[in-house]
Amino acid sequence: MAEQHTPRSLIVTLYGAYGREKEGSLAVAELIRLLAAVGVDAPSVRSSVSRLKRRGLLVPERTTAGAAGYALSADARQLLDDGDRRIYPHPRPRAREGWVLAVFSVPESERNKRHVLRSRLAGLGFGTAAPGVWIAPAHLYEETRHTLERLQLALYVDLFRGEHLGFAPTAEAVGRWWDLAAIAKQHEEFLGLHEPVLRGWETRAHSAPSAEVPPEEAYRDYLLALDSWRRLPYADPGLPTALLPPNWPGERSAEVFRRLHARLRDAGAAFVQGPSSTERGPAATAPEPDSTVQGPSATETA
Repeated sequence: MAEQHTPRSLIVTLYGAYGREKEGSLAVAELIRLLAAVGVDAPSVRSSVSRLKRRGLLVPERTTAGAAGYALSADARQLLDDGDRRIYPHPRPRAREGWVLAVFSVPESERNKRHVLRSRLAGLGFGTAAPGVWIAPAHLYEETRHTLERLQLALYVDLFRGEHLGFAPTAEAVGRWWDLAAIAKQHEEFLGLHEPVLRGWETRAHSAPSAEVPPEEAYRDYLLALDSWRRLPYADPGLPTALLPPNWPGERSAEVFRRLHARLRDAGAAFVQGPSSTERGPAATAPEPDSTVQGPSATETA
């Protein structure tokens, strides 16, 4: 099964994986080099950078060598910091840790914001407990608050912490609040694409334990795996294991990503650091603003 990786998504993933460690900005020429390794051509990089700039994720900034480049905006750094707590695997919460509830009311004169609120809550991993009542594991409170404040939607929302007291068993209710079959399918798709990649790297390591990990290969396989994986913790927002069906594939997919991260992330960093000479030359020109592009908000690209 083919997998789609958009240039815009790959750029966000690149900044999330490696861009925060680079001093200052990433040169445009560096972005072109790094995205070429995962099959993205230079015009697509420039066009996507323009879109991310318009959405407030990237800001123009010269590199320390004076080349044209882009750095993360403050909002983008907050988005990536929030994402880290989801993306990098950690134990699922216990059921007794409770829930965060979001209840919103939008005046009829601003009804367009209802759709924005619904899509943002769904994008954060909230399920629907009842009309106008959205629910998520309690550990998502801080990220939810940051998101609503950043989008200037907090005025319309009340957030509550609570526990489910009945009447249906909580595990049964969770099956109504989220489409667990659809979430499981996404985990299975990730496993189908990236578990063979992990097996390949582990086989290589077993047959040649002292062999150096090729930086460009490690970078490519890690970036593609991360670009696929980082959506899953939003579809599956860390629901407690006790409330999930038996043999839930999310545990296995998280373990596959954890092992890929441990094996490839640092090896790929050597390719990202790369030759500084790529900051010079005709490719290092800032992209022209694309005034015709329409699309989701900055938070939706992350």
